[in-house]
Amino acid sequence: VKYCVLNILHFVCIIRIGVIAGTAVFTLGIALFGHGIILHEEDDHALMGIYCFYGFSVITLLFAVIGGFGVWKEKKWALIVFAVGMILGCLFFIFLEISLPFAQKEMELSLKNNYLSMLPLSNVSESELSEFNHTQSEFRCCGITSHEDWENNIPESCQCDIDSSDDCILPGTNQNLCMLYFQVMVSVYSGVRRTWFQDSVSFSQPCIQALIQFEMRYFSTLLGIMLAKTLLWILSVGLCIAILCQLNKKVETPNVVYSREAKAGNYDILSDAQEPSLKTE
Repeated sequence: VKYCVLNILHFVCIIRIGVIAGTAVFTLGIALFGHGIILHEEDDHALMGIYCFYGFSVITLLFAVIGGFGVWKEKKWALIVFAVGMILGCLFFIFLEISLPFAQKEMELSLKNNYLSMLPLSNVSESELSEFNHTQSEFRCCGITSHEDWENNIPESCQCDIDSSDDCILPGTNQNLCMLYFQVMVSVYSGVRRTWFQDSVSFSQPCIQALIQFEMRYFSTLLGIMLAKTLLWILSVGLCIAILCQLNKKVETPNVVYSREAKAGNYDILSDAQEPSLKTE
């Protein structure tokens, strides 16, 4: 029974350790991919995050290899090292999951300041300009704080469809009520005048709030992934401790004692039963 239970624990624990190792390899691949993207950018914070991903992935993979070796060869020292490493990792994840939600406001403020530092938008690089134009088209907004961030060079990605339900505004005005007048005029005029109206109006909503909400979705997803990994690691630690307990459990075997009386005493009945049969023959 002991060996049957031990084999089941081995099988389940190896599967869990394999999942941990696969997750570590996947995280390492993401770090390599991200490093290749920001290789030519001078962003110290992004590089620091990539280096943290490298360290976390390599350490996790190392502990997974040690744990798998301990389960396969039934080495207690390897299982103990794996259990201690996973426990420390779980404590670190639990600390992050408790502390990060309290830092959400600070993160939103940091993101806001980061986007405001891009102003004026006419001075951004070509890559940032292309990315922000895509953002404006996707979120149907214009500028970081307003369309005035583009000064007199409003891009086509800011153009608002006057027939849609989006809030539109005419650059140079601050009242959306003006759009009611232009919508009436557009319904009367057509052709060149309609095209001029269409090309002149922009989205009234700024992009900063949509960008912050989009970034915070990644933050919520990260917390969910961390919670799932914490639960996986806790289960792996429990299985590892169960294997250690099974390895340390002593098998009770009966003591064998030599006795002279056992030579004849236990077999006298058999010999007595055979003697009458021999005499009759």
